[in-house]
Amino acid sequence: MDAIALGIMWDRLISITDEIVSTLVRTSFSTIVREAYDLTAVITDADGHLLAQGSWSAPPFIGTAPLTMAHTMKKFPPHTLKPGDVLATNDPWIGTGHMFDITVMRPVFKGDRLVGYTMSITHLPDIGGTGFGATATEIYHEGLRLPLCKLLKEGEVNEFLLELIEANVRVPEQVLGDVMANVACNEVGGRQLLEFMEEQDLDDLTDLSVAIRDQSERMTRAAIAEIEDGTYWNSLQIEGIDEPITLACRIDVEGERVHIDMAGTDPAVERGINVPYCYTNAMSLYSLKCLTVPSLPNNEGATKPITVAAPEGCILNAQPPSPTGGRHIIGHFVSPLIFGALAEAAPDSVQADTGMLDLMNFVGTHKSGRGVSTIYFASGGFGALQNHDGPPTLPGPSNMAVVPAEVWESVTSTLIEKRTLLPDSGGSGAARGGLGQEVVIRNDSGHPMTVFSMANRCEFPPLGLLGGNDGPLREHLINGETVHPKARHVLAPGDRVTLKQPGGGGFGPVAERPRDKIIADVRHGFVSIEGAKRDYGVDVDG
Repeated sequence: MDAIALGIMWDRLISITDEIVSTLVRTSFSTIVREAYDLTAVITDADGHLLAQGSWSAPPFIGTAPLTMAHTMKKFPPHTLKPGDVLATNDPWIGTGHMFDITVMRPVFKGDRLVGYTMSITHLPDIGGTGFGATATEIYHEGLRLPLCKLLKEGEVNEFLLELIEANVRVPEQVLGDVMANVACNEVGGRQLLEFMEEQDLDDLTDLSVAIRDQSERMTRAAIAEIEDGTYWNSLQIEGIDEPITLACRIDVEGERVHIDMAGTDPAVERGINVPYCYTNAMSLYSLKCLTVPSLPNNEGATKPITVAAPEGCILNAQPPSPTGGRHIIGHFVSPLIFGALAEAAPDSVQADTGMLDLMNFVGTHKSGRGVSTIYFASGGFGALQNHDGPPTLPGPSNMAVVPAEVWESVTSTLIEKRTLLPDSGGSGAARGGLGQEVVIRNDSGHPMTVFSMANRCEFPPLGLLGGNDGPLREHLINGETVHPKARHVLAPGDRVTLKQPGGGGFGPVAERPRDKIIADVRHGFVSIEGAKRDYGVDVDG
């Protein structure tokens, strides 16, 4: 297959996944999908190999999707499927690591031959149980767990399954609306995939799949070969529930291959912050891709030279019935763990720690009387990189978007009183960490509102890298009083919750930051006059 033809067809597959995302967003019922883009769309070949991922997708799911397809094809072998079948699951160990994400797959048939699959993943506004948070002590508290099942059989909806979901969730209209939005977007994706195959005169996707994955694998291997061979180690202490947790990794780079082993990581705990292997694997693959070929479109070939292991039973390979609702609270630290290990080997590619994403789930009653169950996404600042300041309030390693204030207030009948950048919150260094922010939300619903905090970085700050300084700590407050960052709280009418987000870590020695950049930071309000003197030793005339 010549390079031009491959490029055209490869881009076309990505455009189809983007159309899947567009359909999903336009037909969804929840702000989680419609505004925050907590979603993914992919296309695989008939053997379940991932070929393309939507541009607006959660990038780590490049790692979970192939594992989900492997489970799916084992339970529903291709020869047992028919046109119109739609498969689904939210099992944490088969899907994305927690039950709040539903994965929906549709086999695509050209005539009577299965030629590929489309897949979409969305975070549901509710799945029952105690609610989306980190408070559960076993998986059974967290809601309705769906094994791999047929959501549609030859085009006919499984009404019992929809009734079962409806009977177990707090906001059934939103949940069922989002489930069916997943069905609709996969239908669109399948139709467009067949149109593409007709236009290109393709009987199947096998040759194209091999070409895309081989090209990606070659590029990844070449990038890995530029990292000096050796064994690299790192460990982090992060806050758990009652005591710190240690994460550890060993990275072996040998020629064109990388192996990551999480041995030395602490055991799973009896709260909903445990991480199934599928998510640890996904975050590891994503992190290595950032360090090797970040501009390469996501597909399975880019992950082929990388293997990941984690001891069974550790918090990065939790086993049932460990609760996993807040698995991102711990799982997002896989990226800084790996970046820290490879900082000396690839200093021009790694970044200082980010302030990370902060999720707070709001559950209650709208002032109109209808139910509320949705997530507020806030973000700390991005970590600095070599010669690049971190952008403010940019999430990483995940990429959810903030819900616009006007939409949030309409959906929840709470009021966002304040959103402001926090001066001096970016870690100082030759490159400065991105600024954090402060968000104040008031409960104007007239009813009690339950909020589930799912915060990290409240005891251990975003670390600076290669001489850069740390960012500040995150903090959750209710009516001015600091509260537990991973607990369930109730807001009375009129109560205020404040989310203080840390800035990212700095990169490189402070003494190497140019004076004109410090003065510009003061002029823009990113650094105070006092902060310039304290953190950089520079006097700025007010």
